[in-house]
Formats: sequence, C-alpha cells, structure tokens
Amino acid sequence: MNKLNTISFLVLILAGCVSPPPTYDYTSFRNAAPNSVLILPPINNTNEILAPYGLMSQLTRPIAESGYYVFSPSLVEKTFINNGLNVAQDVHNVPIDKLHSIFGADTALYINIEEYGTSYVVISSETVVVASAKLVDLRSGELLWNGNARASSAETRGNSGGLAGMLIQAALSQIIETISDKGFDISAIAANRLVSSTTYNGFLYGPRSPKYGQPALSEKK
Repeated sequence: MNKLNTISFLVLILAGCVSPPPTYDYTSFRNAAPNSVLILPPINNTNEILAPYGLMSQLTRPIAESGYYVFSPSLVEKTFINNGLNVAQDVHNVPIDKLHSIFGADTALYINIEEYGTSYVVISSETVVVASAKLVDLRSGELLWNGNARASSAETRGNSGGLAGMLIQAALSQIIETISDKGFDISAIAANRLVSSTTYNGFLYGPRSPKYGQPALSEKK
C-alpha cells in the first residue's frame, strides 16, 4: 500500500509538472483595446552587453504580426539618449504621462532580461535567453498584461556518441554559438514565446490583425 501511495504521489507530481499555466485574465487588455506598443530599452540583469540589442531586435516582428503598430526601437532609444537617458532603469522610471505625451503610444512594454548567452557546464553547452515583460497602458497606468519566456539552443539538439561524444559536442557548440552570437537567433524564439498572439498567454490579437477580437490561444477550448 505504501508503494502504491508513493507511485500515485509521483504520478500527481509529474502530471502537475506538465500542466500548462493558468489562462491569463485578459479583461483589462480587452477593455483598453490598445492600437500601438512602445518597446522600452530592456533592463539587462546579465553580464552580456549585447543582450538588450539582441532581444529588442527580435520583439518588433511578433508584436507587429499580432496586429499592433510598433514604434521603431532604434528611434525610441535614440530619443531617450538625446534627452540624457542612457540607462534602461532611468527610462523605466519615466512617468507614463510623459511617455504618452512624447510618443503618443497607447502602451509601453517594460522588459527585464534575466539570462542571455552561451555557457558550458560539465557535458552540456547551450545558449539561453530568459526574459519577462509587462504591458502598461500609458493612458491610465493600468497593467494590461505580463509574461515570461525562456528559449535554449539545446531544445532541439540531440546527444550521441557516449560521454566522449557529448563532451566534444558541448565544447564545439559553445565555440560555434559564441562566435556566431547564437543569442540573436535564440532571442527570436524567446521573443515570439513572450509576446506573440500565437503563443500560450501571449498578446491578444491587435486591431491590425484579421483575427482581431478572437480569443487568445490559451482561452480556446
């Protein structure tokens, strides 16, 4: 009986591990009905100086394809720099009414990068990008959406050839991915998982999408 109980407990744990997160409450998002998104320079919590540029360069496409007008991140960053705001933390502290008056955007996307880059650990090497974000209504200050995403180059990579083969593969992967700056490619996956309307708990379809008004992917039965 004890063994049966233990097995049942483990099954419940494993079932819980594969269960998707709860469906996001899109009530505020729907009521706000935003048309445009201002992507703010990400706060970089990693040691990789290219991380903000790698992720920012990949965020515009999934947001635009979801049906929103996206302000050019490079022009937005240049505007902040010209006004003496060179640090992402300072940009994130700008009052929302000020952002709205300068850019005229409906919303702003605040991003934090937690992991970025290629690492080598024992017999594994992978390029990882981990980020979180929140969408704030610049007209009211209300939080419309928040989420997080992780992407890794190891997700589709198979190991073969025993321990020696795995060690060689890991070393080669680290060299190749570092030289080629694999972070940009992995950022594209992370960005899509984070904000795209085609991913679970991502953005709602925007007014420029033919699917505008349809439920989010996580809301579909």
